[in-house]
Amino acid sequence: MADGGRPVVVVGVDGSAGADAALRYAVAEAHRRGGHVLAVTACDSPDLALVDFEAYRTDPEKVRASAEERARQHVDEVLAAADGDRDVDVEVRARLGGAVGVLTGAGEGAALLVVGHRGRGAFRSTAFGSVGTGCVLHAPCAVTVVPAPTP
Repeated sequence: MADGGRPVVVVGVDGSAGADAALRYAVAEAHRRGGHVLAVTACDSPDLALVDFEAYRTDPEKVRASAEERARQHVDEVLAAADGDRDVDVEVRARLGGAVGVLTGAGEGAALLVVGHRGRGAFRSTAFGSVGTGCVLHAPCAVTVVPAPTP
């Protein structure tokens, strides 16, 4: 996914500390490469505390659009607080589906896919799956996994 010859750096965003670190890394990498960033959030099954399940079932596009708006706001907040003034275009998109499939799909033609690592440990990652591992195994481009900052 090149935009007029400019490399695209795709980054997964979900509001976690690891994803925020990945976003900052992706912006710096896009700046270094003279490219731009595509920040992607996945809309899988809704969290019933946050989403009207009936709306999700009947109109997933509304859920996708809402998730995209929340992701855009969060990305703007993270970048406003980031050190350094980088002139990098950041496009934000939400896509329906599981995180690994959405991110690896977005990575088609990209120069790099960047994901955060929550550091849940071997057992939890094995039991519940790891987005980072799934992306490393299935992405059509290079992948960088950025650890969450330590407190």
